[in-house]
Parts: sequence; structure tokens; C-alpha cells
Amino acid sequence: MRTRTVSSGARAVGPLIATFALGGCSVALFDPRGPVGQAEKTILLDSLAIMLAIVVPTIVGALGVAWWFRAANTKARYLPDWEFSGRIELVVWAIPLMTIILLGGVTWISSHQLDPARPLASKIAPLEIQVVSLDWKWLFIYPDARVASVNELVVPAGVPLHFSLTSASVMNTFFVPQLGSMIYTMNGMTTQLNLQADEPGTFHGLSGHFSGDGFSDMSFRVRALPADGFEAWLKRARDGGRTLDSAGYNALARQGSPVAPMVYAAVEAELFHRIVMRALPPGPGPEIGREGASEKPAPTSTAKP
Repeated sequence: MRTRTVSSGARAVGPLIATFALGGCSVALFDPRGPVGQAEKTILLDSLAIMLAIVVPTIVGALGVAWWFRAANTKARYLPDWEFSGRIELVVWAIPLMTIILLGGVTWISSHQLDPARPLASKIAPLEIQVVSLDWKWLFIYPDARVASVNELVVPAGVPLHFSLTSASVMNTFFVPQLGSMIYTMNGMTTQLNLQADEPGTFHGLSGHFSGDGFSDMSFRVRALPADGFEAWLKRARDGGRTLDSAGYNALARQGSPVAPMVYAAVEAELFHRIVMRALPPGPGPEIGREGASEKPAPTSTAKP
């Protein structure tokens, strides 16, 4: 009996301990470090408040009806022949309708203000970055500086970032939760994204779309540096001595993970454009090279970047 009591107590206390432990976890979506992430946090909180406006009264009303019409309450009126009440119908339909209108308004306005392709309001010219999702790694090209990095994105803090994104293989997603706006990368196409890191820091980036065996390793680190720190990183990258040309890209595009972060001191001109236009062959995709899978020719596309 004693053992059974202790086991029951442990089962009861376990969820409480887990709750307190989870209370210390940092949720990246609610710890934004850029204007886009901050705006998306505001939308989430506003939407929650609007929905609670109907959820809380509904819960309170359900409990109130159960309490008032309890068997011991002789004051409650029992109306077995009641069929219709205009006042109840007004409340039942008006509150959900107002909730839908408010949520629709928030969605409509924010979907235009936070269009991924819409440039951020800033007096500073954006930094151009080209992103290629591979199996299973990330390639970041800085076309103005003519350098590149793999599995590490280094950016200057306080500077708008304009990303041009494509995929060397299957469809994927680029997502830095603390900066906001997840967006798809697609082979033979280019998508646009504008973000900004307001302050120096290190953030987690990831793929949000399953893309094969190495998907779990397809994450990257984002380092936002002060202006002088970013320039110093560019100088170190240019002194690396490694060049990313067509042959180097084809070797990099081979399936494999994980890959340690590395940099290229120089990048072949128009490399990103050649990837998008399929002048360089697309990656094999997750099905090629697996046991029992037959190779398929790379799909053709008429999509324009």
C-alpha cells in the first residue's frame, strides 16, 4: 500500500515539475531581435487577445449555466416549451462575427505590411545575400563582397538584409525564428525575403520543410556583428584562399551532412544565376542514391527566376 501511494504521488508531482522546468525555456518566436520578428510577435498577441474575447466568455457562460441550473437552485426557471430568443441569437451570432472581422482585418493589414518581398524602411542600403539550400546544407553568397559561407550566415547588425533564395534540389524552407518570416526555396525559381537583426547576437536558423535523410542536420548559425566586426569577418574570409567555382559547387552539392561551417575567399561570377537557371545541374534529391531507389532524370522547368 505504501509503495502504491508513493508511485501515485510521483505521477501527480511529475507534471508539475515538468511545467516549472518548461517555464524557463526561451521561445524564439516570443524573443524577436528584428523589426519583422517583432511585428509578427505583435500579430500573435493581438490575435490571441481577440480570440480570448470569445473563448473566455464562452467558458464563463458554460460554467455559469451549469451552476445556475443545478438541481438545488429552486430559483432557476425551467422553460420546456422555449423555442426562440432574439436576444440570444444576437449574442450568439454577433460576437463570432465581430471576432472574424477583427481577425480578418489584422490578417489583411499584416499580410501586406509584412510581405517578404517588401523592402524594410531604412536609410541604409540593404546588404544583398544569395541563399542556396542543398542536400543537406546551406550556401550563403555575398555577391558584392564576392565571398561565400556554408552553414553560417554572418550579417551586420542594424542593416537591412535582402535575401534572394533558391534550392539546388528539392523544395525547402529558410527560417530564422528570432528574425521572422519563414520562406520557401524552390529549384529553378528565386524567392525574395527582407529581414534585419537590430542588435549583435547569435541566432539559430533552420530548415522547416522535410527534405530527406539529412534534414535533421540542416541547420545553420546566424551571427549578427557590429559594423566593424562584419568588415573584419569579410577581410578574414577574403584571406581564406578557397574559391567557389562550378566544380567546387558541384562537389558541395553532393549529398552529405553534417558539414562544418566554412568560407570561400572568392566566388565565380554569376554563380547564383547559373544555379537558378539550371546551367549547373540540380542536386539529385533525397531519393537518389538510397538503397532500392532508381535514379530519375532531373525534372525540367520553364519557371523564370
